[in-house]
Amino acid sequence: MNHYLTPDLCDAYPELVQVLEPMFSNFGGRDSFGGEIVTIKCFEDNSLVKEQVALNGKGKVLVVDGGGSLRRALLGDLLAEKAASNGWEGLVIYGCIRDVDVIAQTDLGVQALASHPMKTDRRGVGELNIAVTFAGVTFHPGHYVYADNNGVIISPSPLKMPE
Repeated sequence: MNHYLTPDLCDAYPELVQVLEPMFSNFGGRDSFGGEIVTIKCFEDNSLVKEQVALNGKGKVLVVDGGGSLRRALLGDLLAEKAASNGWEGLVIYGCIRDVDVIAQTDLGVQALASHPMKTDRRGVGELNIAVTFAGVTFHPGHYVYADNNGVIISPSPLKMPE
């Protein structure tokens, strides 16, 4: 597993990176993570999150545009465990998660707005791999995202930690 320091990446690649507005908290067992972006746009329905974490996520980060909803959790312990077992590097969720104590012990990066105990209704509603915009940046599938306790950044190309 790679370890990323977003301040060092910002210093090394100032012309490439964009920094998300500081609104996310680190909930996962990994304090840093990064990888190729896979996007989901959904609102209070985590059907597509469930489908995606069941796939091989090696080298990838699931970016979920939940519309910033603070009324439902888009990720819980079971889906987090599934994501970890399928090799996902992490998730960035513009929304809430639940089961935070278990997720903190899971080998997965998770950045989200807050925790909320209520699960979503699964109605099969959402869009996969479209450009999504939140926190002042636009995420494109196939671009890259890096996150640690300092913040979250995106780049059109993969970044290497400076020596």
